[in-house]
Amino acid sequence: MVVRQESRPGTGAGETPPEFRAAVESMRAATLRPEILCEEMPAPQRIAPHSFALSADVTVEGADVGTGRIILLHDPDGNDAWDGTFRCVAYARAEIETEMITDPLLPSVGWMWLVEALEAHGADHVAASGTVTRVATDSFGGMSDEGGTAQIEIRASWTPLHPESLGDHVEAWGELLCTAAGLPPVPEGVTAMPSRRGQRGPGH
Repeated sequence: MVVRQESRPGTGAGETPPEFRAAVESMRAATLRPEILCEEMPAPQRIAPHSFALSADVTVEGADVGTGRIILLHDPDGNDAWDGTFRCVAYARAEIETEMITDPLLPSVGWMWLVEALEAHGADHVAASGTVTRVATDSFGGMSDEGGTAQIEIRASWTPLHPESLGDHVEAWGELLCTAAGLPPVPEGVTAMPSRRGQRGPGH
């Protein structure tokens, strides 16, 4: 995975639990498609005692066609709403054809992209929830030549059953980003070699 380390790994009160450190290392070790440039980002500090976050952009022929983030939350004391001590929170946004915005099946299809990506990568989980939003933009006046645009936004959260294998969940999120952006799937039996674009080692 192409990762630019530009923020502190994880946040939270007190000593970082070893199970959280292992989960973070698994996330860092995930392999993503070369169209995805991923980097660490500041994680929210008020939702859980420990958190870690990644952001990503999907770029095709120099154009950004999708963006997203995935956040890992950890509360050693557990959280009834999570049904566990870990929680993944993901977001994906991509440009779509304007004709698709009126398709009543689009939200269901968008949610299925997530479900199928998690299943395909063996990212076992429970208590999934989320929303799929369609956004249409029309331009007027001096901007009328730009025409209309449309986007799909997928927001979801779920509880991973095996936090030590969080890399599977990151890879599923990466697949969701590419699917939403309209990239064709990698053919079966072909391994996508992750790009090294923009990669910087620790301490840089």
